[in-house]
Amino acid sequence: MKNSAGIFVRRRERGVVLIFTLIVLLILTIGAVALMKSMNISMFSAGNLAFRQDLVNQGEEAIATVMSDFTTAGPLVLSSTTNTNVPGYNYSATMLPTNVQGVPNVLLNDALFAATPFTAPDIVGATPDVTMRYVIDRLCTNTGEALSSECVQSTAAPLGCDTKDPCGRLVPPSATVYRISVRVSGARGTQAFLQSTFTKPN
Repeated sequence: MKNSAGIFVRRRERGVVLIFTLIVLLILTIGAVALMKSMNISMFSAGNLAFRQDLVNQGEEAIATVMSDFTTAGPLVLSSTTNTNVPGYNYSATMLPTNVQGVPNVLLNDALFAATPFTAPDIVGATPDVTMRYVIDRLCTNTGEALSSECVQSTAAPLGCDTKDPCGRLVPPSATVYRISVRVSGARGTQAFLQSTFTKPN
């Protein structure tokens, strides 16, 4: 740069551009770190959702397996059998106590489950780290024959009519409601609870 005499002189560099550059680099670094952290959280959440969905799928398969005990060739198909407790199949002829969400307490507390007479082993999942524990209960207040006054049933006689059908309408047979509850346990302490109800004619 020329002075008033026309002589070139050097102006001392003050480093302002360098300071601004460092500030911009710092902002970019912070943004990159935040972006990577956000991506990691998203990937972790997606992985957890996929893992949980896998537990649910395996639990649904377990429910289908347990329900086969009530089919024609199953050990719990006869009412004479389901009128009483069957510990070997984790079956209770009366309604089990539950929490406010309707999950039986014996599935929520291992010590409580150990204190029951249930002896059916847990079902091993598709991988060794997944296990499924189940209980079946008949939605009745007492053991013995399933009565409409003591059990939750899917059908009843039409209002004002009795089972002899004096109203001229066909009265369907009563069917008692049963409940299957499954706890699926996986890696890292993850758990999923599934429940299904079905009916079986008395």
